[in-house]
Amino acid sequence: MGQASLGTPAEGKRPINPFLRTDPAQRARRLARALVSDLVAYHPQKRDDGLRDGNLRQLFREEIKKSYEEYVEQVGRETAESAPHFQDALNDILSGGRRIF
Repeated sequence: MGQASLGTPAEGKRPINPFLRTDPAQRARRLARALVSDLVAYHPQKRDDGLRDGNLRQLFREEIKKSYEEYVEQVGRETAESAPHFQDALNDILSGGRRIF
């Protein structure tokens, strides 16, 4: 009990403080939304053009691939493949609520 109450986490372990812990699914969802939001922030005109022309998926193919790779690297392949957080973020944020992805 004495060591568990210390405020410093062991290397590679999560902090003991419950406010610093995060649910893996919630973390994955937030990360997916942040990564996709960055696509919109960095390429607003490209997004508008893709929505207008109906080729959003093709226009963002490389950016989506790189963002997904970052997502998998941070949350792990099992988490990434077990829930549609990244796909949901693409549909909600990049495509403005349209089910394109």
